[in-house]
Amino acid sequence: MKSIGTDASAIEVLLVEDSPGDVRLTREAFKDAKVHINLHVAPDGVEAMAFLRREGEYANVPRPDLILLDLNLPKKGGREVLEEIKESPTLKSIPVVILTTSASEEDILRSYMLHANCYITKPVGLDGFLKVVHSIDNFWLSVVKLPR
Repeated sequence: MKSIGTDASAIEVLLVEDSPGDVRLTREAFKDAKVHINLHVAPDGVEAMAFLRREGEYANVPRPDLILLDLNLPKKGGREVLEEIKESPTLKSIPVVILTTSASEEDILRSYMLHANCYITKPVGLDGFLKVVHSIDNFWLSVVKLPR
């Protein structure tokens, strides 16, 4: 997996996103913010759970330090993925940031009821993504200091 950024220790991030454009924007935002990460991408909920459970082709992948999860995914929706993560004794400690286009109060409340750690409505354009990445970097990666 390709690292993005310049710091000494990379943070493992799983981006669960089906939009190639949003994946590209996220990669660019992390690169521009100079956050050193290994970004793994799962294009749907089924692949995300296979990655997290280290099944099949994902048998040797690292455990993510952070999950960025879209709600509107093919095959298995983000809400189901979130619920499975937070019900799993081995996965529930991984912080999950919902990063989605929905600003629906129902989606926000349901995500927090399913124990999402944060809910962010996707910004439009690189500048907005940069702000999101900086907020993730400042809080999750600096204040929380994710366990390695």
